[in-house]
Amino acid sequence: MARLVFLGTPEAAVPSLEALVAAGHEVRLVVSRPDRRRGRGSQLSPSPVKRAATALGLAVTDRLEDVLGAGAELGVVVAYGRIIPAAILAELPMVNVHFSLLPRWRGAAPVERALLAGDPVTGVSIMRLDEGLDTGPVLARVEVPVRPEHTAASLTAELAATGAALLVEVLARGVEGLGPGEPQVGEATLAPKLTPEELVLDWEQPAEHLARVVRLGRAQTRVGDRRLHVLAATPLPAPPGDPPLGPAPRPGTVLGPGRGPLAEALVVQAGEGTALALDQVQPEGRGPMGGAAWWRGARLPAGTRLGEERSGGR
Repeated sequence: MARLVFLGTPEAAVPSLEALVAAGHEVRLVVSRPDRRRGRGSQLSPSPVKRAATALGLAVTDRLEDVLGAGAELGVVVAYGRIIPAAILAELPMVNVHFSLLPRWRGAAPVERALLAGDPVTGVSIMRLDEGLDTGPVLARVEVPVRPEHTAASLTAELAATGAALLVEVLARGVEGLGPGEPQVGEATLAPKLTPEELVLDWEQPAEHLARVVRLGRAQTRVGDRRLHVLAATPLPAPPGDPPLGPAPRPGTVLGPGRGPLAEALVVQAGEGTALALDQVQPEGRGPMGGAAWWRGARLPAGTRLGEERSGGR
């Protein structure tokens, strides 16, 4: 069994920490980001990894430099959220559980970027850390298909479980059995954090792209001067019903409730002749509801366009 320090912060890192402990490895120290204020209250809240480590009876710190005095032979990093300085890596070798098939999607948001790009497959890579951004040699990898029903949250959870199992498998031979790893091969792409602008629905885009934005979580559009969050959506190759007699409605135009299985959704014209069915929405100050139910309650005029600052009322 290995003597380890574990570095991680979000919920996605918890399965790996719990798996290492369950496998019998000695986790001498857990490093997580400092407590922060979350939600509307002013009380400090620990990270998910810190909460899990405390429940497991493990020592926890938010000081990265403490890893050098822990007596560990290896560091394990899972979504820690901070670059490890070269000086620390020179003293303590580390491996990283990264949620992509490196070298594709190096960086902070590999799951979101894979979804947004429409990748049919992603996966988990376990690599040795070096001074670059996710550039180290790969020790092991597992592919995970991206299914149409995947959201960023559900795909992250699946990759987190897959990564935890792979990590235990890799460490079963002990630190001395890890080997040097294989150099990354292929075209490298970067996965920077999403910006708020990328979560705003651009109705000029085809419905397939808009649906992928919705699957990221926190997607939104505007109705007049208010935000409308779109929680679930279905892309349609064309609006349902008879083709319009005149020019097609402009992208963003509300076409009305759907038909059949989409009767509870609200259909909106998208780019390239496609349409997006808004299955579930959340207007400002209210809870989630079906798109058609929201539309009926809002009583907006015909021809209302989403995405415009002023489109006919609230």
